[in-house]
This record gives sequence, structure tokens and C-alpha cells, in this order.
Amino acid sequence: MSLVPRLPPFVSRLGLKIGGTAGAVAGLGVGLVSSVSVGVAVLFGLGTAALTYAASHVWLHRRLRHLQSVLHEIRTHQFDAETPPSGPHDDELSTLLWEVYRTGQSLETEIRKLKEMESYRREFIGNVSHELKTPIFSVQGFAETLLDGALTDDSVNRTFLKKILHHANRLDNLARDLSTITKIETEELDMSSEAFDVTELFDTAVESVEFRAEETGIMPRQKVAPDLPQVYGDFDRLRRVLVNLVDNAIKYNAEGGTVQLEAEPQNDEVVIRVMDDGIGISPDHFPRLTERFYRVDKSRSRNQGGTGLGLAIVKHILGAHDRELHVESAPGEGSTFSFTLPTSPQSSLKPA
Repeated sequence: MSLVPRLPPFVSRLGLKIGGTAGAVAGLGVGLVSSVSVGVAVLFGLGTAALTYAASHVWLHRRLRHLQSVLHEIRTHQFDAETPPSGPHDDELSTLLWEVYRTGQSLETEIRKLKEMESYRREFIGNVSHELKTPIFSVQGFAETLLDGALTDDSVNRTFLKKILHHANRLDNLARDLSTITKIETEELDMSSEAFDVTELFDTAVESVEFRAEETGIMPRQKVAPDLPQVYGDFDRLRRVLVNLVDNAIKYNAEGGTVQLEAEPQNDEVVIRVMDDGIGISPDHFPRLTERFYRVDKSRSRNQGGTGLGLAIVKHILGAHDRELHVESAPGEGSTFSFTLPTSPQSSLKPA
């Protein structure tokens, strides 16, 4: 058991030590250098101690208690309770108080980011698992049916094999898209910059979606401004951007609808648009459109083989070109996705 008495919280032990020491020294000094009585020296020392204690309480104790409170809030992650120091940076203790406060703010930001990343990781794993389940279960079911006797039934065996191939292709597309996003994010995907004609980019993109276009009766049209200058960027990656946008424009459209690719100059850039008159998108979805696996129409996307990664890839590729994807849409009024490309090589790719 400690023999030191417990003092009330409002009493500063540090102040008592400083005041007591200062009072004793002052009283001793007065007694040595003057002829006053011992009582006067004691009274003078007590007065000095009281004044010193009061000064230390004002200048030290309250700020040290504030420092202790801030450190406790940081340790217990009670960042909302943090309050900034009231005084300016006029001495070392004030500077320390401000540094501790800023440290708490920095830790709050880092912890929030870690929590967001953990939440994103859990959501991502859940989404990947969900995307894998459907094709895997479908392949298993069709294969088991074939093994149970349908393999020799000419009326269903080819149909089942085509469905197995369809779902295997979905798995392959998902793996490829995930690999592409990972490589772009980790800067492992080599990006190059070259000059090319927008017409050539449009032609290759339309050719890539030709099969889906024929199935739906929606053949994308092109409208390129005359005398359009060449643009700069990674041709293959930008072709992927257009393919994903045009594929979505066809997928979320009615049979026989229209899809149009447009390009026109704007200052030192070229604006590229992919326009459709399909089902449209509510503005409520805009903030999340480029998130991985986010789907506006979940059943339609999965039924048509989408991986839910198309617009995420578009966002990353355009980001590597220091560009942004812009969306204009409304339910029942179609959609317009647009971005710009530079006409000079200086700003074609974001510096490493």
C-alpha cells in the first residue's frame, strides 16, 4: 500500500513540486541574505510557493491534462472527442500539444482508410465468389446431366455442351478482366503512346462487337468530324475502352435500337462519345457505375455474360491516360458515355 496520500484531481502534483521547491529556495534565500526572522522567511517562502503553484497550474497543469486527455482519446480511438488546443504555438508545450493533436488526426485518417479497405476487401471477395458460383454450378450441373445419360441423347447433348462452353467463357472473361485491373492498378501493364486516327479506333472497336451487334440487330454507326486531327494514347487499351462502352450500349438497348460513336474536336483535344437510345440509367447510380461488379441491371448483365468489370476497366485505362469518363443518362432516354483524348503527345499518358 502506498503511503503517499491521494490528492484530489484538481490538485497538480507537478505544481506542488515546483511551488514547494521554489518556496523553499526563496525562503532559504531570504533567511540567508537578510536579518529578518525565521517566521518572515517562512511566510515569504509560503507566499512564493503559492504564487509559483498558481502559475504552474495555469501554464502547465491544464495543458498537461489536455495532453493526457488527447492521448487517451487516441489510444481508445475516440477521435470524435478530440478538440484542438486553444493556445497558439508560443512555447514548447503548446507545440507538443498541437503535434499530438495532428498525430491523432493523421491516425484517424489512416484508420478510416484501413477500415474502408477492409470493407472493400470483404465486398470484393463476396462479389468474386458470387460471380464464380453461377458458371461453376452451371458447368457442374450440365456435366453431371451428360454423364448420367444425356451424352448419348442427340436432342440435348450439343445444347448442354454449348452451355458449358458459354459458362467456361464467362469464367475466362472474369479471370482476364480481374488480371487486367490488377495489372493496371499495380502499374504492371505496359502502356504506350502513339498517334492514330479516331476512325481506325472506331473501326476496330465495332469489328470486335460485330457478333453481338448481329445478334441484336444493332449495328453501331460512326460520325467523325471532317479533318479530325490524330489523337495520342495507347491504341490497344483505348480500343478496349470503346469495346466495353459499345458492348454495354448494345446490351442495354432494345432490339433494333441505335448506337452511335461520335468524335469531334474541342480545343486541343478530341471528344469521343458512345451514344445509345436504350433503357438509360438513373443518376442515383452514377457515383458507383465504375465500381467493380456494380450492376445497374443485375439479372440482365449476368444473363448476357457480363463480368461486372467493364466500366471499372474503362475507368482505370482512362485514368492511366489522365482522363475521366463522363456519363449523361436518364431512365428511358438512353445514355451517352464520353471522354477526351489529346491531339499532342505531351499529355497522352500519366507520368510514372
